[in-house]
Amino acid sequence: MSTDVKRVVTVLAALLLAALTTAPARAADGDAPSAGQRIAEALRTSPVYVDEAYAEAVPPSRQRELAERIRRTGLPIKVVLTPLTKGDAFDGDSDDLAGVVRDRLPDQRELILITTDGDFPDSLNGYEWPADTHQARDAVTAAGFLDETRDAGLADLTAKAVELVAEGKGTERYEEAMKDLDDAAPARKREHGEPGDSRWWLWPLVAVPALILAALATRALVRSRSRRAPHAVPQLVFATARAADEAELRRRGEAEVLALGEATQAAGVATTPGLQRALDAYAAAGRVLDEARGVPDLAGVLALAQEGRDALAGSPGLPLCFFDPLHGRAALRTGWRPLGRRDRLDVAVCQDCADALRDRRAPEVLTDRTGDGRTVPYFEIPAGRSVWSATGYGSLMQPLDGFNSRRTKTG
Repeated sequence: MSTDVKRVVTVLAALLLAALTTAPARAADGDAPSAGQRIAEALRTSPVYVDEAYAEAVPPSRQRELAERIRRTGLPIKVVLTPLTKGDAFDGDSDDLAGVVRDRLPDQRELILITTDGDFPDSLNGYEWPADTHQARDAVTAAGFLDETRDAGLADLTAKAVELVAEGKGTERYEEAMKDLDDAAPARKREHGEPGDSRWWLWPLVAVPALILAALATRALVRSRSRRAPHAVPQLVFATARAADEAELRRRGEAEVLALGEATQAAGVATTPGLQRALDAYAAAGRVLDEARGVPDLAGVLALAQEGRDALAGSPGLPLCFFDPLHGRAALRTGWRPLGRRDRLDVAVCQDCADALRDRRAPEVLTDRTGDGRTVPYFEIPAGRSVWSATGYGSLMQPLDGFNSRRTKTG
């Protein structure tokens, strides 16, 4: 059977399978609100949402790179990378996914959305509201037809799509890509089974049995997959990547504590008024490092080490960024009102987070887990249960004071 005939058979088999599975797909429509809401909530804290199934292709480090790239564009770009299959919450349709996410971000009047495609998992789709000002649809489509992205992974393809959207010449890039494809296509003689071939009449005899077999095999495969535990392997990969990031952060914390210890030993008692404070911060950072149970605690090690260095210098600067201390030292202080509260907090933020607040975008935040296993911004954990929520890593209270207060209460 020729290659083209095989392709036609595959497409027709997929169409038949779609017809066979229409009823179950519609039954799953009720899941769309909860799935869409979960994605929308995640997009309020980061412009990039990656489902666990794609965590290996787009690990946390690449997600942060994408988020940083998006922030540099100054555009309201959001990325949603999630598998789409017939019968899921969005019926395998990227248009449905985009519409649901858009509806759940009502406060964002302007939105550019980049999503995975339901028909071709290695492709992306682009959407833009209220108008296609940045030619997002053509820009995202063009990203998949460039020579440089021919063998690109999902992370690189998404980065290129963001770049082309920001360029604002999506339609021009798309037309150029299509022209290059046409120019590169060699002339060929007709294959068996095409109109004009003397054996074209044999095509139905080959295609119909193949279509039936393909449909039955595909349906059996779908059923067998549905009985397996969902996302078993991707969850393991995601956990592995997360553990690698945490291990790197732990090594960084160890280096910071060691450096602070050496600095305190080299400081003169008579010439360093803040030496005792620095020694206390060093001891606290070492203890937190030894007992750290995750990224929030390891970020606390960095905050305590920073406080110790400031004490040695005798001229305390701004603490680490309130929203995510891994962003580094804050650049300024600003007023911020937490969702659902009337009072405003005075917090120290890095420049990227300050820009996000100014543009009415949600800044990227460090998350923590609640007692029931939910992932939330760390500052939403009750202050009585988290020293980092109580101190804001230095924005609300000095980390050392919060640490000592917690030890007094628990001791």
